[in-house]
Amino acid sequence: MEIVTEWAPGIVYGLCLLTSAVCAGLLTRSWLRSRQPLLMWSAACFWLLAANNFLVVLDMVVLVDVNLSAARQVTALLAVGVLIYGFIWEVDR
Repeated sequence: MEIVTEWAPGIVYGLCLLTSAVCAGLLTRSWLRSRQPLLMWSAACFWLLAANNFLVVLDMVVLVDVNLSAARQVTALLAVGVLIYGFIWEVDR
């Protein structure tokens, strides 16, 4: 039972990283085909969310003694900021 509780957070964090990277890849592929600007902004947001999830894996699983919370917050803020900027930019067009 201890093995499951020891590895469970790492598996969940890794699956979150994988999911956000796959979404970013699919959004990028769709943007390359259609050149719709909102897809580009969404893809950029998800790439930043994937970077954020990578930092979560590093912070919580790999480098347990290092505090990466500031870097994680910056990447999350950038991801949301890029998406909001894209929404505002597209409304003005």
